[in-house]
Amino acid sequence: MRAFSNLEVEVVGNDLEKAMKILKRKVQKDGVFRRLKAKRSYEKPSECRRRKRRASERRRRIDGLKGSGHSRY
Repeated sequence: MRAFSNLEVEVVGNDLEKAMKILKRKVQKDGVFRRLKAKRSYEKPSECRRRKRRASERRRRIDGLKGSGHSRY
């Protein structure tokens, strides 16, 4: 598992609420909870292949939209 150094949040002026919001956002973006959930239970090899294929298709679609230079609308 990767180091969590990029998940550090500095609390400024005892504003713990704001620091917690920032930390939650970073954890969500990093996918920590998703990885922990995936490791919690057994995943069949066919499910693993399906999940990886879907992720690859999603990345290609997003890259295609970014590289096209124009909007869908």
